[in-house]
Amino acid sequence: MSQLKSCICSGRSGICSGCHWTATISLSRSSIDSIVPSSAQATATSWPEGSGNSPTRLEQPERARRGLSFVALSFLFRLARRVLDLIRVHRMDTAAKDAEILVLRHQLTVLRRQVACPRFTWSDRALVALLAGLVPREHWRSFLVTPETILGWHRSLVRKRWTYPHRRQGRPTLPEETVNLILRLARENPRWGYLRIVGELKKLGVTVSKTSVATVLRRHGLPPAPRREGPTWTQFLSAQARGIVATDFFHVDTALFRRYYVLFVIEAQSRVVHVLGATTNPNGPWITQVARDFASDLEDAGRRFRFLICDRDLEFTASFDEVFASIGVETIRTPVRSPRANAYAERFVRTLRQECLDHLLVVSRQHLESVLDKYVQHYNQARPHGGLHLEQPIPLSLPLPPIDDGTVTRRDILGGIIHEYERAA
Repeated sequence: MSQLKSCICSGRSGICSGCHWTATISLSRSSIDSIVPSSAQATATSWPEGSGNSPTRLEQPERARRGLSFVALSFLFRLARRVLDLIRVHRMDTAAKDAEILVLRHQLTVLRRQVACPRFTWSDRALVALLAGLVPREHWRSFLVTPETILGWHRSLVRKRWTYPHRRQGRPTLPEETVNLILRLARENPRWGYLRIVGELKKLGVTVSKTSVATVLRRHGLPPAPRREGPTWTQFLSAQARGIVATDFFHVDTALFRRYYVLFVIEAQSRVVHVLGATTNPNGPWITQVARDFASDLEDAGRRFRFLICDRDLEFTASFDEVFASIGVETIRTPVRSPRANAYAERFVRTLRQECLDHLLVVSRQHLESVLDKYVQHYNQARPHGGLHLEQPIPLSLPLPPIDDGTVTRRDILGGIIHEYERAA
């Protein structure tokens, strides 16, 4: 019997049978038993992603409460089993105890070869951490986990032991109805300040502070009263667009590879397009002359504009600027390589190419002018525009007939490239 004890004590991770053999037996059994149940439990409680059996968000709190109850019951059950094992081991003779220790150590060795990382449940961790205090630290190598892991489990248990529920600091949040009422008063009355809103809420039986009103409005992007009043950016830019026109060039290559340059002007607010002319040599004198003709037409029609947007082409000379300055129009140059600064003109060129010029061959200058005249008339009088709420730049003066009167007829423009539909009288 003494030889068996010395063999046990001389093992690599052995514990003296005269000191702590009882804790070794209980720890070994708990380590072995914890491997299979934990993996089975992980398999039973895991669902594939997107499975119909997976818990929903509404079921998660209830499942969490059930899980805590299950962990507590499991821990008590395993603790009761270990107490019974201790009683049984205490009544065993020394030879049987030593033999059982050898068998359990061999089983642990087999498990280490087959299971790389055993999974411990919460109850397993608690039990190992509690019983590890009975085993000297130099003999902790017999455990399936490292000493650092056991110490971490013990620190976690201590933290949970001394953790109490805390109340949320600060004032309670405002009810949702009160927040909605504050936002409604602020939006419907842009000249009301914070104190005025507080007073109106007091009349309605709602008591809030000035700071709370300011916080709610700031959180929802509403500035103080003086800055809540005034036009929006859309209204401001639409009002400014009434006095803005833009000009630019685009080129057209004929069937005989001759290139023509076309100068046009577009009104920013109404999107009305004016084609000023087409030439193969857009020099300064030619541009100045077509500018004079356009300025004369504006004066005859009694129309006034404030700004003219153009890019930095060398063709727009100082004489070109002087022509428009004579009728009170200031020329503004766009930044270098910034086509978006002249977005209205660039968008018209794209629309013209997609709907017209990319679908036909231009033969001569007269042909080009005829094509542009017909397309610009369609663009100004018949084509709906997204920026105008699907209205035409020059709206129809005649009222539309009822739907039941007449039939819908089609009119072909430019040989059928463009179609216009109207109801027959």
